[in-house]
Amino acid sequence: MRDFHKPGRSAVYATNGMCATSHPLAAKTAVQMLEAGGNAMDAAIAGAVLLGLCEPQMTGIGGDCFVLFTPPGSDEVMALNGSGRAPAGIDAEKLRAERPVIAPYSADAVSIPGAVDAFCKLSKDWGKIGLKAALAPAIHYAEAGVPVAERVSSDWAKATDNLSGHARDLYLMNGAAPAPGQVFRAPEQARVLREIAMEGRAGFYEGEVAQDMVSSLQALGGSHTLDDFANTACDYTDPITGDYGGLDLYEHPPNGQGATAILLLNMLKHFDISAMDPWGTQRAHIEAEATKLAYDTRNRFLSDPDHMTRLDYMTSPETAAKLAALIDPVKAMPGGVPGAEAVHKDTIYITVVDKDRMCVSLIYSIFHGFGSGIATDKFGILFQNRGAGFTLAQGHPNEAGPGKRPMHTIIPGLLQKDGKPYMPFGVMGGQYQPAGHARFITNMLDFGMDPQAAIDAPRCFAQGAELGVETSYSDTVKQELSDLGHDVVTPQTPIGGAQAIAIHENGVLEGASDPRKDGIALGY
Repeated sequence: MRDFHKPGRSAVYATNGMCATSHPLAAKTAVQMLEAGGNAMDAAIAGAVLLGLCEPQMTGIGGDCFVLFTPPGSDEVMALNGSGRAPAGIDAEKLRAERPVIAPYSADAVSIPGAVDAFCKLSKDWGKIGLKAALAPAIHYAEAGVPVAERVSSDWAKATDNLSGHARDLYLMNGAAPAPGQVFRAPEQARVLREIAMEGRAGFYEGEVAQDMVSSLQALGGSHTLDDFANTACDYTDPITGDYGGLDLYEHPPNGQGATAILLLNMLKHFDISAMDPWGTQRAHIEAEATKLAYDTRNRFLSDPDHMTRLDYMTSPETAAKLAALIDPVKAMPGGVPGAEAVHKDTIYITVVDKDRMCVSLIYSIFHGFGSGIATDKFGILFQNRGAGFTLAQGHPNEAGPGKRPMHTIIPGLLQKDGKPYMPFGVMGGQYQPAGHARFITNMLDFGMDPQAAIDAPRCFAQGAELGVETSYSDTVKQELSDLGHDVVTPQTPIGGAQAIAIHENGVLEGASDPRKDGIALGY
């Protein structure tokens, strides 16, 4: 229980249903879907699509998603890969001749958006009230407008330079990011959402909307075709699993980086984390070193699942043991985390649990702030730049190629206890996400924190050659980390954001939402 003398958040408790996400309007909309007879899938889709308007720098219908969920009345965890592919015309050799990496704010970086296809399929297969009802709130707010929240305004201002062309007209107000409380509208997107509501996936991947996307990309040199969009298809997949402290961790398989979280937790098992000061130097150092090794492994092997052959190696306890043995408890290894082509921190996460205890853990992103910065000419669809997650290294499993899915940083999570769903959760923050999953879980299991406290707690993250340390760490710890050889820096923004809903044995739901964002947990 938190110290009520200090600023903080209380856990949210409810019995019928709950949503936790990064914007209050989306959480409210999701709960209203539940109250109106929808299930957790309906509510998650409604909230997620609306977040593309509440936080357009983070996500939108031009992006991708990954989903873990449990069907009503079932303990089975299912996964859906809603990430799009590179166009058939992409040419890695040609791109290599131009530059060492894919230019992140170019048409070359735009992979086909996969989220809309995923939302349509999930609504049809698992929803109760239909796609029209699920999209109605987003259509309304696209036209009426959404007051810009404080954290959203701050992130918006930091990403305005990523916008180009027509996107600057759509996402800037008098040439600048909106201030908190200014109203953002996207009436063109309301037209697109109506097409999807009426025609399903064909309303987006075929016809007038698809032609707008293809024409806009081709005008900027993209190789995208109508066939690339028409052929887009999400896939049901099998989750991958690990364990820690008596809980089973379910992660989405590649091309997401969930295997990295499993590897990192397997490495941390080789250290007595619970004996360490939770906000002390030793824990921060061990986690940083384990992160460097786990992410280096990720960068070597993780790719489109059709091209990846080392998944078992990444999740093997033997691999974790060998890597953990490389960690020096009193000295930082040089070099940081190599090989990550593109760094970002822009994602939304939403989790919903309904009265039947159907759980949805959904993460949805356009990659960098405002994605590629490219918006379509007619409907203003903002494209992701997820193709920047490819490497151009010849022969690498994650080398850019026709129809391939790039390595993704976004990962939903779900914990089971004694074979039953216990907690859908997610940690936003781009590259940070596997490290964020590990810290959230170890906060709870090694230090006995409740979910809200585990989310509130200080964070640090080894990224590149630097160790980002939030201001909530003491100056003494920062100096001691520097003395161990870490290049300690203060991140420009807080590290990541998280949401979680615990399902207790008595049926009560406990929600937690990160104060680093504008959102809430809300139940009824």
